[in-house]
Amino acid sequence: GFLQLRGVDTLICGGIGGGAQMALEGAGIHLCAGVQGAADTAVQAYLNHTLQYVTQAQCDHHDHHGAGHSCGHGGHSCGESCHS
Repeated sequence: GFLQLRGVDTLICGGIGGGAQMALEGAGIHLCAGVQGAADTAVQAYLNHTLQYVTQAQCDHHDHHGAGHSCGHGGHSCGESCHS
């Protein structure tokens, strides 16, 4: 796929749907989901082995009219516990 062709082996993201999560797993790409904040800060935390992420994040609440809740906000949450 697109990410594999570019040598991606890890993806850091906020919320992610189940289909995308399964595709990444099938491609052998490690997923660090449920991450919030600046990308540079998240990458540095990952490199320092201090990144807090959710191992099985899956967003199942989406509003296709642009007024939906994002993961972990508004009473809707994703995943299980965070790991460092």
